[in-house]
Amino acid sequence: MEKENLEIAVLAGGCFWCTEAVFQRIEGVHKVQSGYTGGTIKNPAYKEITTGKTGHAEAIKIEYNPAVITYNELLEIFFATHDPTTLNQQGADRGTQYRSAIFYANQEQKEIAVQMIISLNNEDIFDDPIVTEVVKLEAFYNAEDYHQNYYNQHSSQGYCQFVINPKLNKLYTTFREKLKKEKQN
Repeated sequence: MEKENLEIAVLAGGCFWCTEAVFQRIEGVHKVQSGYTGGTIKNPAYKEITTGKTGHAEAIKIEYNPAVITYNELLEIFFATHDPTTLNQQGADRGTQYRSAIFYANQEQKEIAVQMIISLNNEDIFDDPIVTEVVKLEAFYNAEDYHQNYYNQHSSQGYCQFVINPKLNKLYTTFREKLKKEKQN
């Protein structure tokens, strides 16, 4: 996959360990980086983010090949693998850092995201209205190294077993045709 053909998507769906694990398994995704965006200070650290006072969300930056997987398809996976109807919360993770948000890089991404939210709400896909923010991407700060590739390195840990595995099981069931070939077995 040639690097110059890649685009980026930045998504926040609760804990970045969860969203990173999901999107690492998608065909056409070149790289997933956990980090922070949407806040008020530069170069935040995890200990600052956890206070909820910086305004940052735990997010992932996805480098993907749009000839293999479209932005629209990435959003379909995003909405199917987290709860976009809970404000500042995913399961037991609570605080603005765990909000559901799409940080768009250009006008086309914004329009796709807004239209998808309208469609999902109109189709009553969820019991409650979607509260996912659609916000212009400003700065994205990479999280500390120990947060990167977390699930793949710690899959036997309790959080991974009880929180991430159900998301991956849904991914494997619902989006099997979108998985990287080595992840389909």
